[in-house]
Amino acid sequence: MRVLVVEDARALADVVVEGLRDEGMAVDVAYDGLQAAMRLDLNIYDVVVLDRDLPGVHGDTICRMITERENPAMVLMLTASGTPAQRVSGLSLGADDYLSKPFHFPELVLRIRALARRRPTAQARIFRAAGIELAPLQHTATRDGRRLDLSAKEFAVLEALMRAQHAVLSAEDLFAQAWDENADPFTKTVHVTLSRLRRKLGDPPAIETITNVGYRITEST
Repeated sequence: MRVLVVEDARALADVVVEGLRDEGMAVDVAYDGLQAAMRLDLNIYDVVVLDRDLPGVHGDTICRMITERENPAMVLMLTASGTPAQRVSGLSLGADDYLSKPFHFPELVLRIRALARRRPTAQARIFRAAGIELAPLQHTATRDGRRLDLSAKEFAVLEALMRAQHAVLSAEDLFAQAWDENADPFTKTVHVTLSRLRRKLGDPPAIETITNVGYRITEST
């Protein structure tokens, strides 16, 4: 899941970003409306956590920009005011959910995951291939009934491959889906993660390398 956090209070934004990354999400951050607009032009997000009162470009304008797109992200709007009038106003702009500050972080995580489930392009709840069963919402994966103890990035890479349904994904594709802008694209992090994931999946091999193209889940094992 890729999330954009748009919040001008840097201390709060950084705490939220680190917390969501610890939950296994790929998270980018924007500290004002201009940065948010830029990132939205560059990347596709599942959920945008959007502060309403932003410098540069107001959060209301950013919300309208998101909802007018062909494949819009789900919007969780944040505001210091939680009055019914403010909630109605925010939802009327196209926001999908509304959370007033201060909030409890576990509630924020639950709301983000709920919005990702509701996104129109969200796919099947459970993916199965090569003896692997992966449930993104429960964050669990098994192979031939054996529970897999995966790191957040290993799980994200496996999820990307399972969602591709045997299509080939390049290292760049996997990086874009499982990592955020905080990661260094010039490292061998994708290859290292794949190597660890393969060891944990065990035999027979479940991830096939297509030379000079990329990777895919094997169709038969």
